[in-house]
Amino acid sequence: MTVVLVVNSGSSSFKYQLLDVRPDGAGRRLAAGLVERIGEGAGRATHRVFFPVEPGVPSVAAHDIESERELEIPDHTAGFRVMLDAFEEHGPSLTAHAPVAVGHRVVHGGARFFEATIVTDLVEINIDDLSVLAPLHNPGALQGIRAARRAFRDIPHVAVFDTAFHQTLPPAAYTYAIDRELAARHRIRRYGFHGTSHQYVSAKVAEHLGRDIGELRQIVFHLGNGASVTAIDGGRSVETSMGFTPLEGLVMGTRSGDLDPAVLLQLQRRAGMDVDALDDLLNKRSGVRGLAGVSDMRDLAQRRAAGDEDARLAFDVYVHRLRAYAGSYLAQLGGADAISFTAGVGENNAEVREAALATLGFAGVRVDPARNRAVRRGQVSRISSDDSAVTVLVVPTDEELEIARQTLAVCGPDSADPTTLSA
Repeated sequence: MTVVLVVNSGSSSFKYQLLDVRPDGAGRRLAAGLVERIGEGAGRATHRVFFPVEPGVPSVAAHDIESERELEIPDHTAGFRVMLDAFEEHGPSLTAHAPVAVGHRVVHGGARFFEATIVTDLVEINIDDLSVLAPLHNPGALQGIRAARRAFRDIPHVAVFDTAFHQTLPPAAYTYAIDRELAARHRIRRYGFHGTSHQYVSAKVAEHLGRDIGELRQIVFHLGNGASVTAIDGGRSVETSMGFTPLEGLVMGTRSGDLDPAVLLQLQRRAGMDVDALDDLLNKRSGVRGLAGVSDMRDLAQRRAAGDEDARLAFDVYVHRLRAYAGSYLAQLGGADAISFTAGVGENNAEVREAALATLGFAGVRVDPARNRAVRRGQVSRISSDDSAVTVLVVPTDEELEIARQTLAVCGPDSADPTTLSA
């Protein structure tokens, strides 16, 4: 086995998975957990073991073990001790299944990190400096990295950045048309997010089709509570909907997506809203929730079925934006060989998928309604008809496995000396 511990840390919690990664890139979870409410008095830790953990033997859900503890967790260092205690008490043994490296999800790598990078003190400094671009995410990731480096001192730690996959965007795609000196001074440009998911899914599409990713033009819709779409040409991101922050682009569960900037000026002048109020509006009280009062697409479907006009409009606005981006990216790519849907909504909502592509017959995109409704959870499924010129797939994403793969790639024998990596 080649075992990797993957950590996704926030300011008051962190998630983890222990993964066995095979030479062919396939992986299997050995354990997963969540340590939350860090620094909030009464913390909570959950730990799940997926049995059996012997190599090559699939997990049997009925035999899985889940444990939960409530205790004070003052900081991330204490949180990692709680995690290690859970492994010791409930398994799997970190001696028998010792991780060779720890992979860390980091939201923002700015324009500095274009690939997964071994963590050094210099890399930590750079992640901290980039917190100005992701104040809600990078500080928490850095706390997790520092605590993990103390807990696992003898193995490499690798930072995998959500933005890295989009470092291949051409200047015309990442440049905003504002004063260039002001933009450069404050590092304002399109960065893009969900890169780990887009990279995993696009590679999975090529694998499923039995084709070289270098010859494919792809559009990948990552539709969860946060949502983005990326145009991928030959395995390289060439356009993506999220921008300087994850606010830009598609309509999301609670985020507005694209918005005329003058709307904010109007709300400031006429409604007296300050910067914090506007930030709260755009991130937490907009999108589907702002239009219909709920952010979950399942709740929205129930309200639509009951005749709720606000819910109907919210769905129409959501789909309208998906179609707009699909058409735009078909133009940017000069057509597409494959379109795929992933994440919670993308994998589970047949109505959204069908509606999003309903007007793309001119580009040869045809969805088979029966196939679309028959998608099996957790499996790659083709939903396009046999006469469709574009293959349409539903592809379950696995960002943790992608982080583990990239971690191993960086830690391999041919990887660069981490002390010389550019930051």
